Order: sequence, then structure tokens, then C-alpha cells
Amino acid sequence: MKLAIVTAYPPSKVTLTEYGYHLVKHFRLQKEVSEIVLITDRTEGEKDLSFEEDGCKITVRECWRFNSYLNSINISKTILETRPDAILFNLQFLKFGDKKIPAALGLMLPLICRLKGIPTISLLHNILEQVDLENAGITQNKWLQKAYNFIGSTLTRFVLASDVLAVTISKYKTILENKYKARNVALVPHGAFETPPEPDYRLPSGPKQVMAFGKFGTYKKVEILIEAVELIRERTKEDIEIVIAGTDSPNTPGYLDRMKEQYQYVSQLRFTGYVAEEEVPDIFGQSAVVVFPYTSTTGSSGVLHQAGSYGKAVALPDLGDLGILVKEEGYLGEFFDPGSTESLADAIQNILAHDAYRVHLGMTNYKAACSLPMSEITERYIDYFKGIQFAKSTGFDVNLTIKKEQPTNTL
Repeated sequence: MKLAIVTAYPPSKVTLTEYGYHLVKHFRLQKEVSEIVLITDRTEGEKDLSFEEDGCKITVRECWRFNSYLNSINISKTILETRPDAILFNLQFLKFGDKKIPAALGLMLPLICRLKGIPTISLLHNILEQVDLENAGITQNKWLQKAYNFIGSTLTRFVLASDVLAVTISKYKTILENKYKARNVALVPHGAFETPPEPDYRLPSGPKQVMAFGKFGTYKKVEILIEAVELIRERTKEDIEIVIAGTDSPNTPGYLDRMKEQYQYVSQLRFTGYVAEEEVPDIFGQSAVVVFPYTSTTGSSGVLHQAGSYGKAVALPDLGDLGILVKEEGYLGEFFDPGSTESLADAIQNILAHDAYRVHLGMTNYKAACSLPMSEITERYIDYFKGIQFAKSTGFDVNLTIKKEQPTNTL
């Protein structure tokens, strides 16, 4: 199978770049895949293809840019030239831009590919019905929010035109089936990026590192984390370093620079900037607690799966999607009120002050991560592609609705 994957890819700063990297890393090891055509955004640096294991050929085609009006044309042209046997889109609603027209044109691509007869799967990491438009940094205007919801419903129908639409949370599947009467929605868990050997859970010498990871400024805010640690410092003698690992969200350029200026008086506060893939194990490995300073959620959390794979304790906001994810996939953490600095301080302190509890959380999360490795997730996609090819050859539609008498998905 010659598989095309449309995704942002390191060193890109566009959303879902880390997930794109791990999709490619694991698909290249699947015996059914003879070549990967990586249809990705243009970057100044070279694409990171330094994999250790032998795998299939990877052909890189850089042909799109964030917020370009020509993305759908350029990607369609690349697909026509490379002639893949199947195509996987790694998507969320602002994947191709945070401007309305480029974002919409990009999300029409799954429909175009299916009309061309190419077996098409779209992995949609969030659905607009579950996105807080204000906290996600899209718009605060209530009328515009209504307009976005209408446009979002239309774009969802475009993405649903894929042969299979994969989502990572069961609630999303239920919403799409009920609202859009969709029959082609598959639940495919996010998966853990890495499953390294089980750590010994001991912390390095020096300050205990409290770390937040990701793209900040919209629904990921560092203020509450910094102020929570300052509160812990006031009431305990814990030696703590705050680590902000990552960059600005594309929607909030300059946010972290403003935070550096605002909190320049805070001791042991480190901003790492962009974290390359090879630096990720050290960033997580040295952390005592991974904190999720979120005001809302926009889908399954790659950071939670990464924290689990490195055996880390986590402090999580008591928000819908994260709560569902923890329950469904077996993770464990300290929950806090996302609007309360004191609540977050209590959660972090409870982990730092009780080392046996920290280790217990880390061991539980490592076990959860190991139960769903990316190798297994990519195998599921291969199975779906086989099912799509069979359905096309026999003239049947893909039907993934679950009936009471059928406890498993059927094609």
C-alpha cells in the first residue's frame, strides 16, 4: 500500500505536528505499507526523518502553508502526481489556518479525495460541538460564535464525506452519529507516542520540576501554574522549578514573551522554547509533575499520553474531555478547579509532598499508556483501509454504527 499522510510535521509549529511525526514513525513499520507520501507544510528546516528502525520508503512533498488560500489546490495536485493507494488526514478545525477561508478550503480535501475514488480516512482530533470558541482563542463575539457553529457544522459534513472519520473520544462518536446521522465514524484511541522501558520513578537531584508542555496562550494558560507554585512556596519549603516547555499558540503570538516579562520576578522559572523530538524524553523524564493549566479542552490530549509513557504524575483540570479520557483509558491524576489557583496549588502540593502517591500515579499512567501503543493504533488504521478497499470493490458502504445486538464495529 502506498499511503499518503496529510499532516503538519516537525520542525513545523502548526498544530498536531507531534502526532504527525508519530503516525509516520509507526506506519513506516507496518508490513502492508510499501511507501509513505508525506504531504506536509513548508518549513525552513529539513523534516525530521531520523528514525532508528528500518522501515518503508518515505517521500516528502512540502506543498502547503498555514493560512494559504492555495492549500487545497496544491495538495490535490500533489495527490494527483503521487497517486497513493490510500490517504490519511491528520486534522483539527484550524489545521490549515485560523482564517475562515483557508481553514474551510483545507477541510474540503477529504471530500475531494473520496470523489476521486481514493480510500480516505480523516482523523479529527476535535469537533466544534465540544470546543469553547472563546477559550480556544477563536472568537469572543457571541454572534460570530453562532456563525462559526453554523460554518463548523457545514465543514463537519465535508469531513464526514471521508470513507471513515476517526475520533479519539467515544463522546465525539456519539455526537456525530446523533446529530449528523453518520454511519462511518470510528473510535480510534489517541495512543501513546512512545513506550520506553519502565522508569524507576526516582527524581533527579535538585529542585522538583513542575512542568507544562504544549502551545500556550489560548486555552493553555501559564499564569495559574506560576501563581499556584508561588502559593506552594509561601506555605511549604518545597524546592520547585517551574518549567514552561513549548511555544506560543499560532492564535496568540507573543504570549510567552509577555509572560516572561510579567513574571520576571519569579525565581526558578524556565521557558524552554520549542522542544525538538529528541529533547522530549529529558523534558518529561526530569519532571516531578506534569500540569495541564487548561481553561477548556479541544480534544484528546497528546500530552497526557506522553506523560503516561514516561511514568509521570499529572495534575488535571476537572473538564469534560479530559475526564472522559482518564476514565476510558485508565489514567489517574489529581484534579483541580481550572478557575482556582488555590485548587491547582493543592493538587500539585499533594503530589510533591507524598512521594509514594506520586509514584503510584506514575505507575498507573505508565500502565495505561503501554496498553495503547501507537503501533497498535496504526494497525487499526490499516484494518480500516482494508475494509474500505473491500467495500469499494464490492459496492458496499462502510457502516460503523453499533447496534445493541452487535457489540463490535462492523464493516
